[in-house]
Amino acid sequence: MPKEDNFFDKVYKIARKIPYGRVTSYGAIAKHLGAARSARMVGWAMNASHNDDTVPAHRVVNKQGLLTGKHHFDGINLMQQLLESEGVIVENSKIIDFKAVFWSPNE
Repeated sequence: MPKEDNFFDKVYKIARKIPYGRVTSYGAIAKHLGAARSARMVGWAMNASHNDDTVPAHRVVNKQGLLTGKHHFDGINLMQQLLESEGVIVENSKIIDFKAVFWSPNE
């Protein structure tokens, strides 16, 4: 009998689907998982994923497009640099034209 994925594993599975050059929010992932009030838990999952290079945690931001998780990345502005390397424009820790680069897990 296969073991059921825990919440963090489910979050990672969705995060791995975020296309290059696109972003989603903690809340969108939580809502997709049927746990709409668990955006903070999605954030905890992203924080815990930094040893797993297969999880693009830099593509998950808050609902306004703010890089609220940036202090969990090594180096100075690494989260922003990773996003910018994918063509996402960031100013003052906020994604410019957030709606244009937003990806819904329901896509």
